[in-house]
Amino acid sequence: MVTIHFQFIPSPFVFHRKKKVIWVWNNMKVDQAHVFKELPFEPGLSRLIVRLPTAWRCEILISSFTHMIQCWLLLSGLFKLSPVKGLPCEGQLNPAISKKPEESVKSKTSKGSKKGSPSSSSKLPPVCYEIITLKTKKKKKMAAEIFPTKKPVSVATVQQYQQQNLNNNNTIQCCNWQGLYSTIRERNAVMFNNELMADIRFVVGQSGGTQRLPGHKYVLAVGSSVFHAMFYGELAEDKDEIRIPDVEPPAFLAMLKYIYCDEIDLSADTVLATLYAAKKYIVPHLARACVNFLETSLSAKNACILLSQSCLFEEPDLTQRCWEVIDAQAELALKSEGFCDIDAQTLECILRRETLNAKEIVVFEAALSWAEAECQRREMHTTIENKRKVLGQAVYLIRIPTMGLDDFANGAAQSGVLTLNETNDIFLWYTAAKKPELQFVCQPRKGLTPQKCHRFQSCAYRSNQWRYRGRCDSIQFAVDKRVFIAGFGLYGSSCGSAEYTAKIELKRQGVVLGTNLSKYFSDGSSNTFPVWFEYPVQIEPDTFYTASVVLDGNELSYFGQEGMTEVQCGKVTFQFQCSSDSTNGTGVQGGQIPELIFYA
Repeated sequence: MVTIHFQFIPSPFVFHRKKKVIWVWNNMKVDQAHVFKELPFEPGLSRLIVRLPTAWRCEILISSFTHMIQCWLLLSGLFKLSPVKGLPCEGQLNPAISKKPEESVKSKTSKGSKKGSPSSSSKLPPVCYEIITLKTKKKKKMAAEIFPTKKPVSVATVQQYQQQNLNNNNTIQCCNWQGLYSTIRERNAVMFNNELMADIRFVVGQSGGTQRLPGHKYVLAVGSSVFHAMFYGELAEDKDEIRIPDVEPPAFLAMLKYIYCDEIDLSADTVLATLYAAKKYIVPHLARACVNFLETSLSAKNACILLSQSCLFEEPDLTQRCWEVIDAQAELALKSEGFCDIDAQTLECILRRETLNAKEIVVFEAALSWAEAECQRREMHTTIENKRKVLGQAVYLIRIPTMGLDDFANGAAQSGVLTLNETNDIFLWYTAAKKPELQFVCQPRKGLTPQKCHRFQSCAYRSNQWRYRGRCDSIQFAVDKRVFIAGFGLYGSSCGSAEYTAKIELKRQGVVLGTNLSKYFSDGSSNTFPVWFEYPVQIEPDTFYTASVVLDGNELSYFGQEGMTEVQCGKVTFQFQCSSDSTNGTGVQGGQIPELIFYA
């Protein structure tokens, strides 16, 4: 047996959270941190085991002293060996080490005798190595790149843990679960909604529907400045449980999942509540993701309620998007269920809107529907008097004098919401030369000005062309920003005045988004004649839509030529391509559907 003298000095980074390296030599724990220890060495039997605070463990079977030095050098991924002052340089062995043991002992007898130890002649000279952090100019690698797992964790395993955590069923059955994951992100994700090492609990939700969720202060403080102030700020309170009655449990879980797992999990049912939670706890990237989700899913059905929420959350971009939809598809938005759920301030903003593209009778009926819902929210009987009461001064924002006389007489005048004097004054406004003063706004709304995208540079007509006979003319188009297609501009007869029946249709990937059947009269000129959809159709950018028309008329028609594949209309760019639905000859270069009428 040979005894070797070593000095073990841990690298500075291993003292994380006041923990130290554990050195084990032949199953015997060794003192550490600048402590000298004589260790018995037996070639082929001695093992050096290094355990770090990060649960990394290295076990080496030592066959010789030289092998030990080589093993240390092989660990250059984490450490670099440098000799202690006065000892051999890195990579060099003492000449005595490379000799046979007997020669080594003899050559050092004189030096060993100076210490007065009779047994020192049988020992090799002390060789000390200092372990220092590896320094390199190369790009730093993550731990997962230096030590890749032999068996990567499967997606099913990760999803299983996440599903357990969502259900608060977070018992970790594997004692070495850290070894299953190669990145800190994956290991952090295991802690999501997990009682393991949790040092704070949240009671989330209103009374009767609360949910108790575990948390980890350090992780939460890293993800939110509000949590940092709560747990580590100057006014931090040492509480084991925090009640959060104003946030819904699914929304709070969605926020925690983002903080722990760096994953965004949003749905139409929870996105608004998640946005509220992200705003409250200042998690800006999650809030931005919520806004993007809302903008993508924005439609006439939810535009009014999202308008109300965007004003509350101070999201001007989302507010502008909502106004674009409400202006262009005003009648659909006003008839939606979401309109009845808005607050009184948002109602007044909509009724005051100058660019609202809707008939005034539709605005009036929508206001009455909102008043009925507001009575129910206030637990009031839905009588005519109560409807007028909850509407308050907002009723004068409805431009009743701008309605058609029939709409007023058969609608607003008989609703009971107006007083007798108001009804008489409005009738006089319609009929009398000297009009009375009214509290209502008397100027009609300006609405939106339709724009036209003309895709042909010229038009022509020839004998025996263009004839319809019920066949379909079709073209595909795409835009680079959201617009609303209100209708098509179509050619008329080239042989004098004539009447046409037109069935127009707008599809996306085979799904019909809008259709209408109507008649229009052609005066024989080469002008285009508008044919409208019942409601404008919302068109999303970077997606091709199919515009189709089936015309029925006895006379020959004008047709377009010198078609363009790309047309710039204001701030919107249209692209055109041929459609397989076209069976009457229309394509990019020529044919029918010369114009797309849209709002932007």
